[in-house]
Amino acid sequence: MVAPTPTARVTPNAPRLKDGFSSLITFAADSDVALWEIGVKPPGQDGGDEIDTTTMHNVTYRSRSPRALITLTNSTARFAYNPKFYTELLTLLNVETTITQTFPNSDTLAYYGFLKNVEPEELVEGEMPIASATIVPTNADPSTGSEEAPVFADNATP
Repeated sequence: MVAPTPTARVTPNAPRLKDGFSSLITFAADSDVALWEIGVKPPGQDGGDEIDTTTMHNVTYRSRSPRALITLTNSTARFAYNPKFYTELLTLLNVETTITQTFPNSDTLAYYGFLKNVEPEELVEGEMPIASATIVPTNADPSTGSEEAPVFADNATP
């Protein structure tokens, strides 16, 4: 068996985002819901905890292996809102739909998911009312139940 050898870091071939403005979330089930994005945390990707593969044949080090499946993690956001969202949320909460996250450079990430919760923060004189929300990616087509990966579209202009 051959020991691992170092690999040189190469400069990425795409420009980085320089500003988080403007990031938007669209629910296919209600694309004009009365929520105005203030801050958006897109979903991440998580490979899960490692699998311990250590046996009595190991001599010095414990060995580990990655899991096979990947989790698209929850997205969260803070919104300004209109109180009419209380009735609009009845069409969104726990309803599986397509969620589209638009990044500042116009790239998009579309995935199946549902709005888990929206919770208004304390109303304070002199401050804009804000609500926090959690969106759960399901990675499953709600009409067929089949596994569907998120779809990234590179819409950035050079």
